[in-house]
Amino acid sequence: PALRDVTSDQESSAPALTVEIDRQAASRFGIPAQDINSALYNSFGERQITQFYTQVSQYKVIIEVSPELQEDTSTFDKIFLRSPLTGGQVPLSSLVTFTTGASKPLTVNHLGKYPSVTISFNLAPGVALGDAVTVVENATAEMGMPATVTGSFQGTAQAFQDSLKSQPILIAAAIVAIYIILGMLYESYIHPLTILSTLPSAGLGALLTLWAFGHDVGVIAIIGILLLIGIVKKNAIMMIDFAIEAERDHGVEPEKAIFEACIKRFRPILMTTLAAMIGGIPLALGHGDGSELRQPLGYAIVGGLALSQLLTLFTTPVVYLMFDGILLRARKMRKHHQEDDLDNAGSQPA
Repeated sequence: PALRDVTSDQESSAPALTVEIDRQAASRFGIPAQDINSALYNSFGERQITQFYTQVSQYKVIIEVSPELQEDTSTFDKIFLRSPLTGGQVPLSSLVTFTTGASKPLTVNHLGKYPSVTISFNLAPGVALGDAVTVVENATAEMGMPATVTGSFQGTAQAFQDSLKSQPILIAAAIVAIYIILGMLYESYIHPLTILSTLPSAGLGALLTLWAFGHDVGVIAIIGILLLIGIVKKNAIMMIDFAIEAERDHGVEPEKAIFEACIKRFRPILMTTLAAMIGGIPLALGHGDGSELRQPLGYAIVGGLALSQLLTLFTTPVVYLMFDGILLRARKMRKHHQEDDLDNAGSQPA
């Protein structure tokens, strides 16, 4: 039910006629096998005998018997060859034997030098390409094909699979690049992790929204998630940047610094998020030509921003205080070790 217009390029129902030369009969009449082959090809092949040209095109002249005669074996009785020994005309049916067998392939297609059969399909209304690919893979597994027969997707399905293979690497590379840039900005290994902690909530919101409205995680949806990475981390940057500045420049305690950051940055965070969500709503609700491409992008953006907006103001302060406590304990331990080293150095005899 997920596929429509399933077709195959395999043409294996062509009627077959096996023709063999009777060499003993041909030798009695003195007719060489090459002449018999030529007569067969002239009659049933497509031998080009000449070609003539006009001012705008060219035409090939093909010699063969009439198409209606090619379907009847009695045509062998109507084709004659001259015998060099007797000088008479010998029917071709006296020089060959023929048998009709099972149907054989009319054409044999190849892919990468190997025989192949291409099965094409269209998607049923409301079915995503990812679901169709899963259906085909399940059907292939249930068939139990031998190890010598392999299958692969081509065209749009192949491009879809290739994009899915590279997308996790692209997302990981984007996160690593963001971490490096934020680490250079704040001169810290810890605070970039606080900012990146907002990404899971955005990704979860996007996936839940796509699932709720029946969309798969395709290329367009992944683009929406990549956009979320930039929009959502901006919310955390606005809070973390304010809190770090309050701690470093004004000596404010971490709890009070992040609390003030949440209060004072709430309005710009909310305005920016609402502006992005309102811009994504027409993409999610729009219909018409190309809407199946735009809707996953809109749902991913709107759903991810909605959930991240609800959770960011609660989870970011918690993660900030947790990492800040770890950083503070690490500093105290390092300072304690340095004092111990100085004491040990001072107690040694000169």
